[in-house]
Amino acid sequence: MADAMPLEAEEAELRALPRMAQFVLRGGAEAVRLAGGALGMNLPQSACRAAAAGSRAALWLGPDEWLLVAPAEEGEALKAALEAALGDEPHALVGVGHRGQAMELRGKRAADVLNAGCPLDLDETAFPVGMCTRTVLCKAQIVLWRTAPDVFCVHVWRSFMPYVVAFLTEARARL
Repeated sequence: MADAMPLEAEEAELRALPRMAQFVLRGGAEAVRLAGGALGMNLPQSACRAAAAGSRAALWLGPDEWLLVAPAEEGEALKAALEAALGDEPHALVGVGHRGQAMELRGKRAADVLNAGCPLDLDETAFPVGMCTRTVLCKAQIVLWRTAPDVFCVHVWRSFMPYVVAFLTEARARL
């Protein structure tokens, strides 16, 4: 069998996303409502779903846990707005922007590239636009979010970024 031809850029393009402010919010229904007001959107209430408003997003990661994402330059103002809105309501709000980075994989073969190391069914019927989850890519934990039919946002801990980029680059070259 002949060697596979490498994918064209439009079939699967990987690019780093700008640094982001990231917060993990844990709390009950009232904390979620208050945080949504400060964030400028309703936080998703369904399992493994994301919501976005402009450049901000909220990803549901667990029954009482959300990853809140915004441009880095909005980080301090967003933190202050969240803390003011949440006040004495029981919650936990932790800045995690220092630990992670994000990249985008886009193109008609993006799901195939990810599936070289991710055990999820990434067919759009099983993992539709707006779905997000914690999962693994080979040996690295990631948060995966499908933002468009052929676009995935991959959040990974900074220390795993070189490994994940190398893996995706190799997977892309081998498809």
